[in-house]
Amino acid sequence: MSKTTNSLTGLALRKFKKNLWGVFSFAFILLVGLVSVLAYVIAPDDSQYANQMHLSIHSKAPGFTVKMLRIPSTIESDQSALNMVFFGNRTGDAEIPITDFKQTGDTLEYTEYASDGLEGISKQIPLSMFPNDDAGPFIKDQKFLFGTDKYGRDLLSRILVGARISFFIGFVAVFISLVIGILMGSLAGYFGGKVDAVIMWIINVTWSIPTLLLVIAITLALGKGFWQVFIAVGLTMWVEVARVVRGQIISVKEEQYVTAARALGFSDSRIILKHILPNIMAPVIVISAANFAAAILIESGLSFLGIGAQPPMASWGAMIKDHYNYIILGKPYLAIIPGLCIMSLVMAFMLVGNGLRDALDVKT
Repeated sequence: MSKTTNSLTGLALRKFKKNLWGVFSFAFILLVGLVSVLAYVIAPDDSQYANQMHLSIHSKAPGFTVKMLRIPSTIESDQSALNMVFFGNRTGDAEIPITDFKQTGDTLEYTEYASDGLEGISKQIPLSMFPNDDAGPFIKDQKFLFGTDKYGRDLLSRILVGARISFFIGFVAVFISLVIGILMGSLAGYFGGKVDAVIMWIINVTWSIPTLLLVIAITLALGKGFWQVFIAVGLTMWVEVARVVRGQIISVKEEQYVTAARALGFSDSRIILKHILPNIMAPVIVISAANFAAAILIESGLSFLGIGAQPPMASWGAMIKDHYNYIILGKPYLAIIPGLCIMSLVMAFMLVGNGLRDALDVKT
């Protein structure tokens, strides 16, 4: 006979499992997280940032196929296999799109790919550049499932690698907001008085500044870059967490279990950490899921404005920025595909947040 747990966590978990869209969204988020970690293993282009450019095949439609000549790199790499998995191949082989090739003697003759019906340039390279003096294994048909961007890079690879920024900025930004928000909210709600007045003044001032404007100011102060965006977004999201934590602590700090803890002589920090916070985390968890979605949108907006992740780093927002004008040039997929990725991930986090809200609601 199976044992059924009647704890609040067990009841909330069973209620969440009944939410079809919540469970589906949670599975989708886990899938995106797995793809983010293994992006360079899955992506057809495993070069760093998936930045292998082929200008002769720029802006090609999804499903485009071309013969690709791969010339082995002569640079000795000291990268470990684990480093290549997480950061890509820094000394990748050179790739050249071609239309025809012929091995004659000790040379390889090939014709470079040229679009618009033009004839490409014919070139020769020594076969000694290839193992066993045979270029055959290094010439294969390559299919671009999502097509290529305006620089001739594989759009699918850029999408997969770009998922890292959108996914991990949620974790880093929410972590920063939780640390600052829970600390400030706990101090304001538990001690009250002048401490509460000062912290609420800081919260209200921060709240009154438009989020995007504040993020831009912090980003410009810290400099443009990958981690700067993470920190900037996190520093603008803590006020919501602080207000929620403050309100929850004010409502429970006079409960009997808190009074009993004080009577036993426990320190204020222990009462907050061990007794109060575990009982008020339900709304914090829900708002954290919403902050994940907000962080993704803010980062995409910053990248679109050019002050987020910097080239050649792959970012969904930057991909939209690079190709939004292609919407009226007959190739809207270059901007629509990353836009759909952003929309799907944001919606998944919002649906998970709604599912957690319903599951953690003690009235239902």
